[in-house]
Amino acid sequence: MAEIKPYHTTLSKKQEVEQMFDAIAPKYDLLNSILSFGVDKGWRKRVIRILKQLQPHSILDVATGTGDLVIAMAKSGLQAEKFIGFDLSEQMLNFGKTKIHQEGLSEKIEMVKGDGEKMPFQTGMFDAVTASFGVRNFGNLKQGLSEMHRVLRPNGDMLILEFSKPTNKLFKSLYYFYFCNVLPLIGKLVSKDARAYTYLPESVDAFPSGKDFVVILEEIGFKNIQCIPLTFGISTIYWAKK
Repeated sequence: MAEIKPYHTTLSKKQEVEQMFDAIAPKYDLLNSILSFGVDKGWRKRVIRILKQLQPHSILDVATGTGDLVIAMAKSGLQAEKFIGFDLSEQMLNFGKTKIHQEGLSEKIEMVKGDGEKMPFQTGMFDAVTASFGVRNFGNLKQGLSEMHRVLRPNGDMLILEFSKPTNKLFKSLYYFYFCNVLPLIGKLVSKDARAYTYLPESVDAFPSGKDFVVILEEIGFKNIQCIPLTFGISTIYWAKK
C-alpha cells in the first residue's frame, strides 16, 4: 500500500492527518451530509444491526471523529455498559463532545484522545471494536489493526466500515468522476482546505480493499472474516472475530 499523505510535507502521515482533521473539524459534519447525500447514515445502521445481534457489553469506536457512529450506537438501544470514542484529533473530539452533550449521552459515552497505533487500553478490554472511514488514515495500517486486535477480548468482534471500489463499470465511472472532481471542489469551497478532499479519493484508491484487506486481517490474526458490500460497493463492512 502506497503511503498517501494529505499535505506532502516532511511531517509523518499521522501528524498530517491530525493536522488535517483539526483544520476541517468545524465543517466536517456539514460536508459529510452534503457529499454523501446522507447515505453514510444507512451504512452505519447496518453496522449497528450487526452489533445488536452480538449485544456487546463494551464497545470501542476507533477513529471516531465527531462521534457519529458511537452516538448512533448509544441511541440505538444497545445495552452496552461502556461506549468509548477514540481519535487522534482534539478538535474532532471537541465537536463530538458537544454533540454528545446535546443528545444527553454524556453519561454513556466517553471520548478519548490518542494514537490508534498505540492505544492506552488493556489487552482484551472490549467485546467489540469498530471503525468507520478511519483505518485508511493509519500511518501504519498493520500496526493500527494489530492494536484493534489486541484490545479485543478472545472471540470478540471487529467491525470496520470503509470506502471500497465499485465493481460495476458504469457506476464505477460515475463514482470516480464525482469522487475525484465534484467532491474535492465542494470540499474546498466549504472547508477552505484544498488538500483535505483531494486526499480523500487518493487515500481510498490506495487502500487495499476487498480481498486484499481480508489477507491483511488474516495476517494480523483475525478469523471468520466477512465482507459485506454496500451501495454498489462504494463501501464495505468487514466483520471479523479475534
